[in-house]
Amino acid sequence: MQRRTLLTFAPAALLAGCGFRLRGVPEFGFETLYIAAPAASPLARELQRTLAGSGGKLQVVREASGMTTAQAIMDLLQEQQERVVVGLNASGQVRELQLRLRVKFRLRTQAGVELIPETELLQQRDISYNETIALAKEAEEALLYRNMRTDIVQQLMRRLAVVRL
Repeated sequence: MQRRTLLTFAPAALLAGCGFRLRGVPEFGFETLYIAAPAASPLARELQRTLAGSGGKLQVVREASGMTTAQAIMDLLQEQQERVVVGLNASGQVRELQLRLRVKFRLRTQAGVELIPETELLQQRDISYNETIALAKEAEEALLYRNMRTDIVQQLMRRLAVVRL
């Protein structure tokens, strides 16, 4: 019986001893954030949704009227999807593509002080291609772009959590 109890609690003791802890709710150094991005930007929508669902005290504003009251302003300068051919077969048909999502942003205060200078984040994924199943590959491509967008939003969240006013 003692052996079973020991084996049950041993993993918890090992994790506690190594300093492991779950990533908690991010703490931001500002209370209001204005996201300056086009209304149709899927990255801005996902970032706003992620920040709102993070459980913190941060208030996210997207309306232009809220820009004057925001403590920090995130300018989404560029969001670009790229599709590059990286592999061809012997007859010159496309066999492999590289999908890229490039995002440029900066974070500043109302007074114009840069908290995060203009920064570019890049995610890329390789995908095989076959024209006989083009519709399925198109759906896979959309899924990969969505996953890259989620990864970039998580990177943005970590960068925003480090900033202090």
